[in-house]
Amino acid sequence: MERTNKTTKPRENKQIVYGLRPVLEAIASGQQIEKVLLQNGLNSSLLGELRSRMHERDIPYQYVPVEKLNKMTTGNHQGVVATIGAVKYHSFMELVERDDAPRLVVLLDHITDVRNMGAIARTAECTGVGALVVPGSGSAALNEDAIKTSSGALLRLPVCREQNLKTVVNLARQCGYQVVASTEKGAVHYRDVDFTRPTLLILGNEETGISPELLKLSDVRAQLPIVGEVASLNVSVAAGVMMYEALEQRRPR
Repeated sequence: MERTNKTTKPRENKQIVYGLRPVLEAIASGQQIEKVLLQNGLNSSLLGELRSRMHERDIPYQYVPVEKLNKMTTGNHQGVVATIGAVKYHSFMELVERDDAPRLVVLLDHITDVRNMGAIARTAECTGVGALVVPGSGSAALNEDAIKTSSGALLRLPVCREQNLKTVVNLARQCGYQVVASTEKGAVHYRDVDFTRPTLLILGNEETGISPELLKLSDVRAQLPIVGEVASLNVSVAAGVMMYEALEQRRPR
């Protein structure tokens, strides 16, 4: 029989850590914390330290009713429960400063649908994308559903979770990447983009697209032609077209 302890959630077989001290220790030890749930109205002398540690590691957190925490564990959670992610996160700065830095990186600007996230990751792995970048909060969770939809690609593809996407774009440009925004507002046909260059490809939110501040920082705004009445493509479809164009351009002739 499998032993149940403080890091195992029996109902869903998802790993969790609960309690203020255990969560602080998990963060300090480098555990891949997916998210921290805090009880509404939580008041503790350690709360400030916990917030500081979460900020340092770009760990998203959310205030929830105590009933939600009670459903996750019957232990003394002290108003704090952290979920341990299956996806291992990488540092974008370390990734792009390596000698073997990836030549194509895809930045997902607040993609909220888990199925889109998984589908994009699956196509990215199939087309040789070097890494994915996702925001620290406000994005679809890279959970079991996302991993399943990606056919496990999220466990094989380097993923960078970064709090400030503008910093990511600026750092990419400093490291010699061209920044390509996939947008219906673009003036450049996607096949006219030179994907043989080191490229950071940005894909936007399903409803609002790429945020104005990231669009402003892009070097190229690439458009996929649309002849129908629907204004835009599903983001995972657009991602697939762009990534396969990059793959085609980089194939040996």
